[in-house]
Amino acid sequence: MASSLATLVDTTIEDPTQRALLVTGDHDYASVTDAIVGISERKTPLAWYIAFAISSSFTLLLFSMIGYLIYRGVGVWGNNSPVFWAWDIVNFVFWVGIGHAGTLISAILFLFRQNWRTSINRFAEAMTIFAVCCAGIFPAVHVGRVWFAYWLFPVPSARLDMWPNFRSPLLWDVFAVSTYATVSLLFWYMGMIPDLATFRDQTKSRFKQVIFGILALGWTGSARHWHRYEKAYLLLAALATPLVLSVHTVVSFDFATAQLPGWHATIFPPYFVAGAVFSGFAMVITLMVPAREWFGLKDFVTLRHLENMCKVILATGCMVGFAYGIEFFIAWYGGNPYEGFTFLNRAYGPYAWAYWTMVSCNVIAPQFFWSKKIRTSPWLMVIVCIFVNIGMWFERFVIIVTSLSRDFLPSSWAYYSPTWVDICMFAGSFGLFFTLFLLFCRYLPIVAMAEVKSVMPKPGSDNR
Repeated sequence: MASSLATLVDTTIEDPTQRALLVTGDHDYASVTDAIVGISERKTPLAWYIAFAISSSFTLLLFSMIGYLIYRGVGVWGNNSPVFWAWDIVNFVFWVGIGHAGTLISAILFLFRQNWRTSINRFAEAMTIFAVCCAGIFPAVHVGRVWFAYWLFPVPSARLDMWPNFRSPLLWDVFAVSTYATVSLLFWYMGMIPDLATFRDQTKSRFKQVIFGILALGWTGSARHWHRYEKAYLLLAALATPLVLSVHTVVSFDFATAQLPGWHATIFPPYFVAGAVFSGFAMVITLMVPAREWFGLKDFVTLRHLENMCKVILATGCMVGFAYGIEFFIAWYGGNPYEGFTFLNRAYGPYAWAYWTMVSCNVIAPQFFWSKKIRTSPWLMVIVCIFVNIGMWFERFVIIVTSLSRDFLPSSWAYYSPTWVDICMFAGSFGLFFTLFLLFCRYLPIVAMAEVKSVMPKPGSDNR
């Protein structure tokens, strides 16, 4: 009944006299609970096992490559002189950017009272946590001899005879990303507590009752619990909001504070933040559309939700395209010959193939979202979003590799090519990401039931 009604409701119609439905299918509170809890309680579908087997194989590949890297040293990567940063840092910045959308949807849209976020925030928050986990791996292994990582800390020692620069932007990065990860994890967990209690009360498995009971922290749904929950959630949202902007700003300082043509730019902080939101929303759609289809979430994640995210991608994509143009303008207007050469080298040098791939995917691809037909066709959205994600990875590659490979001394110029270890580690990071994501979809509340119910019409009311 619910599914058949869902197909009759067009939530994408722009009618200023009436708010679009956030939940379709004539659901009540009980049917919302049944639909979301049922994902965890039903028999695991075969497709999930197949997807999990593939993703966990890639995860195993990642950890095998990390073991090989530690055993043989970073020489197994394609890094050379002068390209000392390459795929590892590209992957780090890419995954941190992917992790932006979750907290943006959760915190900023929550503070602005955007109710359309309620069906997708849990999904995006989980994606943030998993993306930051993937990001954290690369700088950790990039230090080389990981067993000497404690040398990075400013511990006075006569034996080391060294004092690391603890004020380096690279250490700002450590604090910014770790703070972001901690707050995002707390925010995600805090929001799940009422839903974990619902899972505890609905499951028939004694084992799950114990696990969900522990995770629910004794939640009873009393007025006092709700009062404290909402207060804590609001405070965490206020704390997380500046982090959304600060974390990629600090990542951009890794480059902007360097005296290297192509990196030393004041536009980097807003440019990086816009790019991160751009790529994060693209990844949310890439994952959400298949999950919506396979787990029967069309009543909760409507075309309206997906269309709104497409509009965000279109807006941030235009910002990113504008930033690309401004970079060239400033390089010309500044009159610095090194800066000018760097940008011409990006567009017409040995990495021109990467630059034009980036421009095609990040500037041209999102323009398809001007079309309402594409904005309301889920699988067409996924195709565009995959191109956006490809383009955003290439953006980081272009920024890092092209500037390093052509430094101030032409005799030291070198062309960077990744090795099979680089490629396998990157592919393996996707395996880790999807493995965590599949486990989340199968065993935890994928949609924030309590928040969805809060935006539904009250029982006995016709106010929509």
